[in-house]
Parts: sequence; C-alpha cells; structure tokens
Amino acid sequence: MNDDKEPQGTNPWMKSLAIWLGIFLALVVFVTMFEGSSRSSQAEGIAYSDFLNRVEEGGIKEADIGNGVITGTLTNGTTYRTTAPANTAFVEQKLNENKAITVRFKAEEQPSIWMYLLYQSLPFLFILGIGFFVMRQMQKNAGSGAMGFGKSRARMLTQKEGRVTFDDVAGIDEAREELQEIVDFLKDPTRFARLGGKIPKGALLVGSPGTGKTLLARAIAGEANVPFFTISGSDFVEMFVGVGASRVRDMFEQAKKNAPCIVFIDEIDAVGRHRGAGLGNGNDEREQTLNQLLVEMDGFEANEGIIIVAATNRPDVLDPALLRPGRFDRQVVVPRPDIDGRLKILEVHMKKVPLAPDVITRTLARGTPGFSGADLANLVNEAALLAARKGKRLVAMREFEEAKDKVMMGAERKSMVMTEDEKRSTAYHEAGHALVSLHVPGCDPLHKVTIIPRGRALGVTWNLPERDRYSMSMKQMKARLALCFGGRIAEQLIYGADELNTGASNDIQQATDMARSMVMEYGMSEKLGWLRYRDNQDEVFLGHSVSRNQHMSEETARLIDSEVRRLVEEGETTARKVLTDHLDELHRLAGALLEFETLTGEESKKAIAGQDIGRDDGAARGSTPVTAAGSSIPKSKRPGAGGWGDAAPQGA
Repeated sequence: MNDDKEPQGTNPWMKSLAIWLGIFLALVVFVTMFEGSSRSSQAEGIAYSDFLNRVEEGGIKEADIGNGVITGTLTNGTTYRTTAPANTAFVEQKLNENKAITVRFKAEEQPSIWMYLLYQSLPFLFILGIGFFVMRQMQKNAGSGAMGFGKSRARMLTQKEGRVTFDDVAGIDEAREELQEIVDFLKDPTRFARLGGKIPKGALLVGSPGTGKTLLARAIAGEANVPFFTISGSDFVEMFVGVGASRVRDMFEQAKKNAPCIVFIDEIDAVGRHRGAGLGNGNDEREQTLNQLLVEMDGFEANEGIIIVAATNRPDVLDPALLRPGRFDRQVVVPRPDIDGRLKILEVHMKKVPLAPDVITRTLARGTPGFSGADLANLVNEAALLAARKGKRLVAMREFEEAKDKVMMGAERKSMVMTEDEKRSTAYHEAGHALVSLHVPGCDPLHKVTIIPRGRALGVTWNLPERDRYSMSMKQMKARLALCFGGRIAEQLIYGADELNTGASNDIQQATDMARSMVMEYGMSEKLGWLRYRDNQDEVFLGHSVSRNQHMSEETARLIDSEVRRLVEEGETTARKVLTDHLDELHRLAGALLEFETLTGEESKKAIAGQDIGRDDGAARGSTPVTAAGSSIPKSKRPGAGGWGDAAPQGA
C-alpha cells in the first residue's frame, strides 16, 4: 500500500493525462522558439554574384539588409536569401540606383539573457520532467518501485469486493465457534474490557490445503464489517537485507491507521520458520523479518485493535516464539470435513447449479471421504461442465458420478489402443485386486473396478469405506497388504512366473512403505516393540536427504528389514490363498470386465456368483480401447479411499 493517500474524487488517469499534456505543451514551446529560424531557412538561397546580376536586370523587388544576410522577394514573388559582405556600401549603391527596389535595413538584435538561458536549460528540464514522472509512477505500487522496496505489499479488501460471512463457510463448525469471539470483540470491545478479558492478538489457522482457511479469515472480516488486509508470507522476503523487516513495519503502520482491522498472513511458514534451522547465519533476511514480526505483534508498543490471523499447513516448522501466548496464542484446526460437513459444503456449492430431481446430496457426501472443501467445489464444477458438454439443462446424478470418477481416478483415456492379450492381462490383474478385497476381512467395501485407463492409471480397483475413518487397525493394514498383491498373484496364477510384467512395481512400493511404517512408526512388531525408529521427515541438506536415525545399530537395521519382509510375505500368502481357493470366481470376474469394462461393487458380486449383472448397455468385447498393463499411478490424495490402478494401490 502507498502512504500517499489520493484525495477523494481524484482520478489517477486524469492526473497522468495532465502530466502528459504538460510535456506536450513544453514540446510545442520548444518548437515555436526555433520557428523563426526554420522559416528563414525555407527561403531560396542564391549566390551573391547572382544577386548582383538580378539587381542590374531589375529582378529584385525587395531587399532587407542586416546581420550579414540579405533577404527579400524577387519580382516573381519568390523569397530569396544570400550572404552580404562585411562592407555593404557597394550593395547599397547598386540597390539605390534601381528606384523600383524597396530597401530596408535591419538593426542587429541582441538576444535576451533569459531567452539564452531558456534555450540552454529547456532540454535538461524536459529530461528531468520525464524522470520525475517515471519515478512517481514506479512508487505508486508500493514495494514494486525503485524507491519502494520497504513498502508493504498488503492489500486492503473492502466489502465492495464481495462480502463473505459465516453463512458462506460450511462444514467446519468447530473452527467457526473458535473464531466467533474475535468477531464479537471487533463488534463490541467494551464487552470484554468490563470483565478484564483480553482478546487473543493472533489466531493461527492450521489445516490441509483446500480446507477453507482463507475463506474463514475473510468471513471473520465480513461478519465484523472491518477492514481486511491480506498478504502472503513470501511477500515479506526479498534478496535485500532489511527489506522484509521494513515491510512488516509499514504493514502495521497501515493497520494502525485503519484499526480495528484484521491482518491475514497466508502461508506464514514462508517467513516464520524456526530460527537457526537454516544454513545461513543469524543476520539473514528471513530471520530479520521474523524478528520484526515478533516485535510488532507483542513488543513494547501495543497494537490495539489489530488482530493477526495467519494460515499454514506446516505448524511443525514454525518458530516457538511465534506460537507463545501474546502472539499466536490461539491455534484453530481446520480439518477435512466429515460426512455432515461435506453435505453442507455440497449444498452451498450446489446453490448456483440447476439440479435434476435424481440428485441425492447425501449419497455424494458419503461417496467422497477425505474430500476437502476445494475438492467438493471442483466436483460440482466438473459435473456442471459435463452436463453443459452434453447439452443438458439440468445436472443429473449421472454427471456427478462421472465427475467423481474423474476427480478421484482421472479422466478416461479412450484413445489408447491395446492388443487383446494385453487387455486380458489387465482384466485379470484388476480382478485379482477386487477378489481379494471381497474375501479378506478388514478390506474396505469394493466400490468400482474398471479396465478403462484413467489419468496415469491403466486400470483401477476402487474401495470406499462405509464411514469416515480417522485411524487404521493392524487388521486393516494387513488386509491392505494382501490387497496390494492381488493383481500380481492373479497374473502369476494365470500366466506363470515367466510372464510377469512391470505392472506391479507400484504395488510392491506401496506394500513395502506400509510395512516399514508399521514396524518403524506404529509399533506393530513384537520383536521391535513400541519404539519409533524414524522421525516424520528426513532433514534436507544441500538437496540430499539425510536420515536422522544414524545412531541405529546394524543389528536393529537387520531386524527391521526382517520384520518388514515378514509382513510383506504374510500379505502375499493371504492373497495367494484367496485367489487359489476362488480361482473360478477370478475367471468369471475377469470375463465380466472384458465384456463390460467397468463394474460396480454389486455388479462384481453378481459376476462372481455367475448371475446376470442386470444391464445390457455394456460395450461389446474390445469396443473401448484400453492400454496394456505395465504402468502405475501415484498415491491417492484421498485418505480413507483405497484405489488400485493397474496394480498400483492408492490411499494405502
């Protein structure tokens, strides 16, 4: 923001126009000053001898003598110009002999000293004027000008830009209640002062990306109807030492002028990381910025009426001084919504979408575990786009289901072609995953299985929990280990060990990581006990990951590897037993996938039992191009939803 406030009603475009108009008038004056010499230079120049001949022949009508130059008009009306000699007596005699020539003498003009100074200084004044105009334009955007590095880049949002209230924030009722006190304080500060209470100076919103932290901060300002300053943590840091601290000071100065107000710092971990953890010394720019922020929030000078609201998804890296009482003394967790929260969020986003009568919001909420508010907004938007692409006037449940599949599993890749053998191998692979999930206790219910490529997946087996899950038992994790190997073992039983392909690479990676976490983090190994053998993250030094548990002995490391192998082999044995005992069901399910290419959980159960799945809209064999197995998909970002794409488990 700029310290120089524009007068009310002043149009910045008019000011710029006035400056440019002044520059234009200066150019006009500059050109006019030399207009006389330009005009004289337009006269026809003739030789002195030619001038004398024309005098004798009577070809001269007028003659003006002065300043060493003779100018005038010829008898044909043309102007002329010639240089006169130092002694003009001879010329005067010749002109006087011809009485028809009008002779005039010009007195020698002495230029004014002010005109001389103006002639010399005008170019420099013109250059200085342009430089002043450029510098003023650069300083208008605080922080971006050549002289404005220390200006705050915080923007003040007013209610004209769209007021957001708590009615627009759904699914995070607990966080709203935590922040309601801040709203009440901004509306009526004396209510708390009478009882000697002090409102927290800062509130830290902690939550995963997309859970609505920024929206919640805007809702606080909208409810209290106060100015709202917003800035990102990275906007404080520059390559010049001291700039960030200057911007912090300027931001608080602007906030004091508009108090009571709210200052929202997004991604505060960019500037509030733990001091001394970096590679630099104590005088680096980021730490100086953090020091200034700490002083401004709770120093000798009180900042009454200024409430700092910050957001981050990495509270573990913040400096302890930033979190102590008196600064960010209230931490508000903004979690991913549960089923009731997802229902409310969907209702908010569906207000602007024309819905068909068959849309059941609770069914969509149940089928989207782990979705954040941003994910649900994207789901509704994708459904509206699909309906518009089909030329529909209402968004039906079918569009929402297709949008959900697209968001969770990726878009269908119908343009890729595979051979019949490759398609058959993919069908057995996904059928193996599905069959294991149906017969191993602890697995989530089977939701859908498909051999149509989606995103980077070349086939997906998708499991959904019956309700929101916040933890996993050892039984459930061992079931997922068995589920990881369902595809690889199914291929081995059908084609033999020599025909195995690379499609299970991600399966093996997911199973290994899960087993290692069970041993080293969750205390699920009797031999190693309830000890933690690794931290949440490894340190990074110059781009290389350095393990923190270098104190681990060789014997302990061997024991960990042995326990990890044991858990993986137990999962493999469980999956092999299930598929061997139900080999006929494996053939039936793979055959149904080859015919219909996509089956729901209920249709998969009917196919395993040899029953008619109850639909005839399935594509004929090979009607939809599918790619071969042999690729993998990344881990799912949706906790609680297990999807195995071409033998690549997600959400494990």
